[in-house]
Amino acid sequence: MFTIHRSTRKAALLAAVTPFAMLYAGAVSAQTAPEGASTDAASIAQQTQGTEAADDQAGNDIVVTGSIIRGTDAGPSPVSTITTENLDARGINTVQAGIQALSSNNGPALTNSFTANGAFASGASSVSLRGLSTNSTLVLFDGLRAAYYPLSDDGSRNFVDLNTIPDDIVERVDVLRDGASSSYGADAIAGVVNIITKRSFQGVTGRVEAGIAERGYNANQRLSLTAGTGDLDEKGYNAYVSGFYYRAEGVQSKSLPAPFNSSDERGLCGDRTGTRVCGPNNVANGLDANGSFTNGFAIGTGNFYVRPANATNTTALGRYQLLNPTAGCRVGTPYNPTAAELALPINATAPGTVCQVDTQNLYGNVTPDQERFGGSARFTAKVGDTSEAYFQVNFQQSTASYTGVPATIRANAPAGILFPQYSTSQNATAAIDPRSAILALPVYICARGTATCNATNGTLNPNNPFAASGQVARLVGTLANEREFNETRSRVYRAAMGINGTIFGDVDYRADATAMHTDLRRRTDGYVYIQHLLDVIADGSYNFVNPELNSQATLDYLTPQNITNSSSDLYQAQFTLGKALFALPGGDLRVAVGGSVFYEAVDAPSGNPDTNGPTQRYFRQNAFGTSGNRTVTSAFGEINAPILDQLTLNASGRYDHYSTGQSNFSPKFGAIFTPIQQVTVRGTYSRGFRIPSFGEANALPTTGYVTQQLSSIPAAFLSQYSTNPGAGQICTANTPNNCSGYITAYSIGQTTLASPDLKPEKSRSFTAGIKFEPIRSLSLTVDYYNIKKTGAITTPDLSPAIAAYYAGQAIPTGFEVIPDAVDVNNPTARPKIAFVRSQLINAQTIKSEGIDFGANGFVDFGGVKWTTNLNASLILELSTTVDGVRQTYVDTLGNFNLTAGSGTFEWKGNWSNTFDFGDLALTGTVNYTSGYDLSAMDQGDAYKDCGQAPAYSGCRVKSYITADANATFKVNDKFSFYVNALNIFNRLPPIDPVTYGAYLYNAVQGGEGIFGRSYRAGAKFNF
Repeated sequence: MFTIHRSTRKAALLAAVTPFAMLYAGAVSAQTAPEGASTDAASIAQQTQGTEAADDQAGNDIVVTGSIIRGTDAGPSPVSTITTENLDARGINTVQAGIQALSSNNGPALTNSFTANGAFASGASSVSLRGLSTNSTLVLFDGLRAAYYPLSDDGSRNFVDLNTIPDDIVERVDVLRDGASSSYGADAIAGVVNIITKRSFQGVTGRVEAGIAERGYNANQRLSLTAGTGDLDEKGYNAYVSGFYYRAEGVQSKSLPAPFNSSDERGLCGDRTGTRVCGPNNVANGLDANGSFTNGFAIGTGNFYVRPANATNTTALGRYQLLNPTAGCRVGTPYNPTAAELALPINATAPGTVCQVDTQNLYGNVTPDQERFGGSARFTAKVGDTSEAYFQVNFQQSTASYTGVPATIRANAPAGILFPQYSTSQNATAAIDPRSAILALPVYICARGTATCNATNGTLNPNNPFAASGQVARLVGTLANEREFNETRSRVYRAAMGINGTIFGDVDYRADATAMHTDLRRRTDGYVYIQHLLDVIADGSYNFVNPELNSQATLDYLTPQNITNSSSDLYQAQFTLGKALFALPGGDLRVAVGGSVFYEAVDAPSGNPDTNGPTQRYFRQNAFGTSGNRTVTSAFGEINAPILDQLTLNASGRYDHYSTGQSNFSPKFGAIFTPIQQVTVRGTYSRGFRIPSFGEANALPTTGYVTQQLSSIPAAFLSQYSTNPGAGQICTANTPNNCSGYITAYSIGQTTLASPDLKPEKSRSFTAGIKFEPIRSLSLTVDYYNIKKTGAITTPDLSPAIAAYYAGQAIPTGFEVIPDAVDVNNPTARPKIAFVRSQLINAQTIKSEGIDFGANGFVDFGGVKWTTNLNASLILELSTTVDGVRQTYVDTLGNFNLTAGSGTFEWKGNWSNTFDFGDLALTGTVNYTSGYDLSAMDQGDAYKDCGQAPAYSGCRVKSYITADANATFKVNDKFSFYVNALNIFNRLPPIDPVTYGAYLYNAVQGGEGIFGRSYRAGAKFNF
C-alpha cells in the first residue's frame, strides 16, 4: 500500500430492509453479539448449531477478549463479535471479508485487490481499526500472537495476514475496539481482533458453494468438510479435523463497464472551474480532447522504437521510428502525427508513426487469481475433574497471482540504491554509454564475452537498421510476446497447545504455547534482467526486429524467472493465574497475574537487490527487503472489583521488555456503572505502545514509491515542460493537464535507511459508552473513543529536498537526492529524481476520535422472528502534528503517508435484518461508506480545499451504498440451501481519479462492489 480532521457532522441515513443472521448465543463460552454490539447483548436471539457440540458445561466461564480474568461478566471495553452464522446470513463467505466489512475498519486497510495493483505486501489482507493503519491493530488466534506476514505494508508496517484465518473452524471473531496493550502488549493501540476457534465438534458438516458476477466474471468456489467425535462431558475428550478449498477468479479491467475499463478518461467531464473540462486521454500516444497528438511520445506497450545516434552514442541524429515498419504496430492502433504536431516541442523525438495502446484495457487488473486450501485438527481432553487440555495444528496455503503489462525495456538502467552513479566499469559491452547511459543497439555484434567488438572481429548488427551507416540505434519499447507475471504463495504452519482449569480448589490457571511459521515464495516471470539485456544486445542473440521468432531459451535468458523466499516466525509461551480474594458488596474481588515470552522474526530479502552493481538486477521490480528478530518477555496483571451491585472497577497493567533494548509499561483502568437494570455506563483509560517494525528499524534500505506531487516542484521548473505553451497551456501545479508526462507521470523512490534508534510509539486512549436495553429484546449502544499517539514514526517531509533539487539548490541536511538516468526523450533536461533517502524519525502526534453506534433487536411475530442489527462508526478527527504543524484528514483523501491515499471515511456502517419463517430465512444488508474531499494536507493542500482534484473532477468522491440479500431454505435438520444476491442494485463505486490502489475508484471504499451484481449459491449438510 501507499496516503483526516474534524468535519461537519452529517447524519447518514442508512435505510434498509436487510435481514440479520440469527445470533449464535446458545453456549456460554460462545456467547456473542453481532459486529457493533457488546458481548452482553447476545441473549437477543439463539440459533441451534446442528450437531456442533454445545460448550455449555456448567461452571465454564466466558474468557472475555481484553481480560485475563475468567468470569461471566463482560469487561468495560467495547467488544464487537462476528459469528460465522452472521457472515453466512450476510452472504460473506470468508472471515477475512467479514473483518474488512467492520464499520470500525477505516482508511488504510489492505484488501486483496491491492495485490493486483502493486502492493508491497502482495497476496495479503489486513485490518486497520480507527484509521490508524495496519500496524496499530493486533490480530490474535485464541488469545495468542500470530506471526507477521513476511512482507511489510508499504515496506515498513508489520501486520498479520487475514487470509491465514482457517475459516471453517472459527467459532467467532471478537473485535476489542479499545487500546489493549495492558493485556496483550505492543501494537494493540487501535484495538484487537481475536480469532476464536471451535473448542469441540461432533458429527460431520460441510458445504459446497459457487458464485459469479452477473457480468460473467469473478467466479468463486468454496468446499469444506469438518468431522469430529467424542463428548467432553461423557467421554472426557473430543477430536475433530477440518479441511477447506477456496478459489476466486481474477478480474481484469477490460471486463468492467466504462470508465473503469479504459485509459481514455475523456468521458469524465466536469465544470467545477466554470468551464467544462474533460479528462485526459491516457491511452499511450493517444490524442487529446481536441483530437490532436499533443501529449508527447510514449513508448507504448508491445512495440520497439529506435533512434539513430552517432557511433559513440553521444549525439542523436534523428527521430524515433518503429524498428520494423513493415510489421507496423504489433500492439495498438497506428497513428501518423501531422507535421504541425511533430513540430511541437513535446513531440521533438516522436516518430512518424506512433502506436496507440490502451494499457488499462489490455493489461489492467482488478483482483488477482486467488486460491486457498488447508486443514486443521484439534484434540481436547479432560484432565482430572477440574482441568482441560488441548492440542491444535493448522496448515494453510494461500496463492495470489496475476499477469501484468508486457516486459519493459527502459532506455537506460535506472539508478540503484547502493550504486546510484554510473561508471565505465559497468559498461564493458559499450551498449550503454557511461556518459549518457542510453541503451543502444551497436553497429557490430560479437560472440558473448568479447571485450571489444568492431569491424575487425564482428558482423553488422541485423537488429540495427542504421548499422550500415555506422550509427547505433537507441532502443526503447516492450516485448509484445512476453508479459510480466507475479505470484505470491504463502504456506502457514501453526501449532498450539495448552491446559487450563482450577487448582487448589479456587485458583484458576491457564498455560498456552504456540508456534507459527510462514514460508512465502514470490515468483516473477517476464521481467527483463538488465545485464542479460546487455548480453543479447551485444551478441545479437535476441531478434528485436521479429520478437516472435525468438526461442523460448532466449526469452528465458532475457527474462529469467525470479524466486525470492521469505519467512516469518512466532513462538510464544504464556500462563495466567487467577483467584477470588474476598467478597465485596457487588461480588468477589478477583485478581489475575501472568507472564509471557515470545520470539518473533522476519527474514524477507530483497527480490531485486543491486548489491552486485546496477545492471545485476531487473527492470521494474522493487528492491525493498527487511529482516530482524527479537525476544520479548512480559509480566501482567489485572484486578476486577465489583464495589457495588451497580459499580465494578477494573485495573490492569503489563510490562514488556524487548531484547533490542526497548521496555514499556502499559496501564489500563475501567469502570462499569449500572444505575438501573436497563442502563449500563462504561469507560476506560489506557496507555499503550507500538514497537518499531522490522521494516522501520532494520539495517536494509527499504524503498517505497510515492506519486510525484507538482506542488513540491518550483514553478520555474514546471513551466519548462508545458504541453503547448504557444496555446497558453502552461504547466503549473494547478494545471496538471498542461504538463508533460516527463515530469508528472512517475513515482519517486522514498528510501528509508537504517533507523535502529527509533523509540516505541506511545499512546493514550480513553473510551466512554452507554448501553440502553429498555426491553430484553432491544439493545442500543453508543461508544466514544479518543486515541492519541505520540512519537509516531514517520518519514520526514520530502518536499524541501525535492524542491531544492529541481531549483538547483543545496539539498537540506538529512536528505540525499539520487537522480535517475538521463531521459532519452529529454536528454538536455535535468534528470528526474529516482530516490530520496532519509531516516525515519519519531516526530508525529496522531489523534483519532470518533463514535460507534449499535442497535440490536429481536421480535417474534407469532412464529416469524425478526432480528435487526445496525452498526455505524463516525470518525470525528484523525490528525497528525509534526513540528507543531497540525494537519487534519477526516473526510479527505489523506493522509498519504498513513493511509496510502485511500482516504478516511467520516461514516461507515451497515444495517442487517432477518425474517425467519421457520424453514425459510430471508436476510438483507445495506452497507454505507461516506464520500470524501479530494485533498490531503500532507500533500501541501489546505483542509478540504480540493487540492488533489483534477480540473475535470468534482471536489468530492460520492458516498457509496450497496445492498445484499440472502435466502436460506432448510430442507430438514440435515440439509439446507442458500442463495446470495450481492450488490442487488448493481451500483458501481463512485469515480475517484486520484486514489492509486485501484483504477478510478477507491478499493477500500468500493470493495467488491466493483464487480456489480453478483450471485452465490450453496448447500450445507450436518450429520
